[in-house]
Amino acid sequence: MHEFPITENIVRIAEEHCRKAGGTKVRSIRLVVGDYSGYVPESIGMYFDIIAEGGLCEGAGIEFERVKPMLQCPACGTMFHRQPGSFACPQCGTDGEPTDVGKEFYIDSIEIE
Repeated sequence: MHEFPITENIVRIAEEHCRKAGGTKVRSIRLVVGDYSGYVPESIGMYFDIIAEGGLCEGAGIEFERVKPMLQCPACGTMFHRQPGSFACPQCGTDGEPTDVGKEFYIDSIEIE
């Protein structure tokens, strides 16, 4: 349910951007959402239509770029996606450590008319 307030903020930011740029309507919003960000894109999309109703974002499309988490090998520095059942680096076999890749959450672009 924490997607509701974040979606309200997305709509507010997009509408402010539209007004400041002299636009009349928000056409689309592109979000970057890491799988470990704590946000569910499908829930944001559902709330978006409800929150945007009657405003500059009504009818706008919302697109999501998903970012899969990556590990980094402490031995050789390789960045890699974890394979099911393993944390092993594909280069040297050492267990990888968590990184910030996959925790992203931000508005990448706002298209207006």
